[in-house]
Amino acid sequence: MDLPTTEKPGSRSPGPVAPPKAPTHAMPPLSLSARVPDADAPPPVPEEPRRPLATRFPKRSSGRTADLIFRLATGACAAAVAGLIVVAIVFMVRGSIPAFKDHGLGAILSPEWDPTNQKYGALTFLFGTAYTSLIGMMIALPLGVLTAVALVEILPHSLSKVISLAVELLAAIPSVLLGLWGIFTLVPLVRSFEVSIYKSPLGLKNIPIFSGSPMGVGFLAAGLLLAIMALPFILSVTREVLLQVPVSQREAAYALGATRWQAIYNYILPYSWKGIFGAGLLGLARVLGETMAVTMVIGNTPQIKASLFASGYTLASVIANEFTEAPSNLAISALISLGLILLVVSILLNAAARLMLIYLGRGSSSPREAK
Repeated sequence: MDLPTTEKPGSRSPGPVAPPKAPTHAMPPLSLSARVPDADAPPPVPEEPRRPLATRFPKRSSGRTADLIFRLATGACAAAVAGLIVVAIVFMVRGSIPAFKDHGLGAILSPEWDPTNQKYGALTFLFGTAYTSLIGMMIALPLGVLTAVALVEILPHSLSKVISLAVELLAAIPSVLLGLWGIFTLVPLVRSFEVSIYKSPLGLKNIPIFSGSPMGVGFLAAGLLLAIMALPFILSVTREVLLQVPVSQREAAYALGATRWQAIYNYILPYSWKGIFGAGLLGLARVLGETMAVTMVIGNTPQIKASLFASGYTLASVIANEFTEAPSNLAISALISLGLILLVVSILLNAAARLMLIYLGRGSSSPREAK
């Protein structure tokens, strides 16, 4: 039998119990910039699954064989260049031995050159080479440097390009053509200048450097022709060196109130003095070994005279002029020995220039110190 339930006073029936609500996640607010997918757009292409690095790139060899072949090829090229110099030196030394045995090393300081009497001295040709090179460099070096400064710092860019192209074309002219131009154009001009000096009321013909007959051919004509031939090399190298000067170097000079002349003289030229020195060395190497053009205008007379109007000889011109007419094997050996002397002079000049660069470059950390 069911017992009646009794309620406590004040209690209420809870009524029907609501089922528990499922947890809901807050939806992110929609962005105004969200793009509505286009119905006409193609479906996205599924990305390919990434493969491991070992399978994505082909397996390469270690490259040791290729490195070995490349090293051997470059080493062979370098050895071939050095071998050419060694072969030339050995040839000239072997060819010079008979002349040095017959006359001794003292023949270098002898001014006598008489193939008929078997006398072969090199002093006359050393003097002619040094004299004509000095004349050519005294003209070409200042002219080339000043022209390069004008092309880089002063003249408009369009005009500078035209002049630079003309100078580069001048370097491409063969020396034989320059020699012909020297005979038919330069020599008459030099002769007229020499005549005016000879007839000058100031008595300039009594000065040793202007003495002699005004013939046109001689040291002056050869020096002028060498200056023309060295000018393109000096100008081109100096122009490239001046273009390498930082723009900040110029701007700093102008910002300090320097004029164009002061900026060029005090900052730009001292900054690039090593390159200008190298340009002069390159021009000197060009004029030392010039042969055909000098042979055409120097007069080809073995004598030592201080006059610019006198005829002379150089080491290169005497070899070209007398090699085919050498009367004996001893004369051929003497001419080969002159080539060896020219090579030794070139090597000594390059070595002296490098030593001078090393000496002058010590402690020159700023353009003013380099100056």
